Amino acid sequence: MKILYLTNEYPPYVYGGAGVHIEYLSKEMAKLTDIEVRCYGDQKPDDFPFPVRGVEPVINFTDSDKQLASIFKVLDRDLQMVGQKTDAALVHCHTWYTHMAGIWAKLNYGMPLVITTHSLEPLRPWKREQLGGGYDFSLWVEKTAIEMADAVIAVSKGTRADIKQLFNVDDSRLKVIYNGIDTSEFKKVSSYKNIARFGFDLEKPYVLFVGRITRQKGIVHLVRAIKHINPSIQIVLCAGAPDTKEIEEEMAEGVRQASQKRNNVYWIREMVDKPTLIELYSHASIFCCPSIYEPFGIINLEAMACEVPVVASSVGGIKEVVIPGETGTLVSLEQMTESPFEATDPAQFAKDLANAINDLVANPDKAVAMGKAGRKRVEEVFSWKSIAKQTYDLYKTLTQKAPNKQ
Repeated sequence: MKILYLTNEYPPYVYGGAGVHIEYLSKEMAKLTDIEVRCYGDQKPDDFPFPVRGVEPVINFTDSDKQLASIFKVLDRDLQMVGQKTDAALVHCHTWYTHMAGIWAKLNYGMPLVITTHSLEPLRPWKREQLGGGYDFSLWVEKTAIEMADAVIAVSKGTRADIKQLFNVDDSRLKVIYNGIDTSEFKKVSSYKNIARFGFDLEKPYVLFVGRITRQKGIVHLVRAIKHINPSIQIVLCAGAPDTKEIEEEMAEGVRQASQKRNNVYWIREMVDKPTLIELYSHASIFCCPSIYEPFGIINLEAMACEVPVVASSVGGIKEVVIPGETGTLVSLEQMTESPFEATDPAQFAKDLANAINDLVANPDKAVAMGKAGRKRVEEVFSWKSIAKQTYDLYKTLTQKAPNKQ
């Protein structure tokens, strides 16, 4: 049984949780069966222990609207992905970017189609800022692919409920399989050679944010909270890959204003490598995840694996990862159910984030105990070996029901 994975993110081009997921799932799955990965980028098969092939757009679409050009490049890449010969028995797509290729593979080759829902387009209305009318296409292609897929994997129970509400998917095709963490790689370290260059004081407490500059990740809420955070606590924002120029400018203005009243706000604009990321987690006093929408939140697992207590918004899959009072603190944002997808009271949410951060930094014994409990939880519940086995068992049921028609 050979599995064909289709993904927009794959090493070395990983910028979000979906990329982390497929990187580790593919490595673990390769121990169980034959796999092939087709992805966006210039990856070459010789650089990996199993076949990995990147695809770049053939057409530049220079005469198209800038927002729509990105959509047309998605279709260009997807057609290349599925137009190449394959002997796989099943295709497994990650993120809406590859859904069109999955649809084509299922219809043209008769392959069972599996989709993992790392996020859902109807719950990300701010994407219209980035895609314009292309957002209507992403909505359509996601709905079409999910409703025709042979199996849909939700990364949390919360995401499963969202899928049931938004799409026509019967229970027999819908399965919850959590994201995971490699605890042998993500663990607390004492080294700091990779982060010394950033300039913050490792002897003083700091709260850490890691993520893309996007509405979804809620970084603007943490920036708003800075004025309420104890001035002795350093703020380290590891934030890059902005969705739009506008949100990057909004972020920059927020940091500028916060920095006028304190000199300990550090903005790392790059997407750092894993050794650097692990050091950032390991020396942090608090990890903050202020997302306004989060189907799962792998970053919280990464922080917990490095023994860092988590202050996070009480949304989506985060509520299934962080146990309040045991591995961290959850902060309610009284999430609205329609656009604009925002905190009901942004000012209060910012204050609540700050209060939770201040409380844990002021109680170091409590914070340390939470960090250790977080490490124990990820070891017991979120191993990639278990996740790969659950996914493999799903593949087997699908390939036995629908043999390849090629």
